[in-house]
Amino acid sequence: QVQLVESGGGLVQPGGSLRLSCAASGTIFIIYTMAWYRQAPGKQREWVASITSGHSTNYADSVRGRFTISRDNAKNTGYLQMNSLKPEDTAVYYCTMVGNWGQGTQVTVSS
Repeated sequence: QVQLVESGGGLVQPGGSLRLSCAASGTIFIIYTMAWYRQAPGKQREWVASITSGHSTNYADSVRGRFTISRDNAKNTGYLQMNSLKPEDTAVYYCTMVGNWGQGTQVTVSS
């Protein structure tokens, strides 16, 4: 069983930055792809970014150039650096690995 715990969400003004973390346990972290998804109120959950075991990354068009996904295999932790945040980035952000999901962390972008 894989446990994933997200943290780092909060309230930020437009143009601001946040760094989300996803701490994993119960699996061999280094060999699996990690992804971030988000779900805004009234909308379906959508994919945001992924990072493979070899550190190859992919991003949704809506966040490319503003968000950066990374991982620290020594710490069993993944990250999502979010810059130039917009109100439309407001959502609950989830990390996922090996078919398991964390509980999510709320990101609110508002002035």
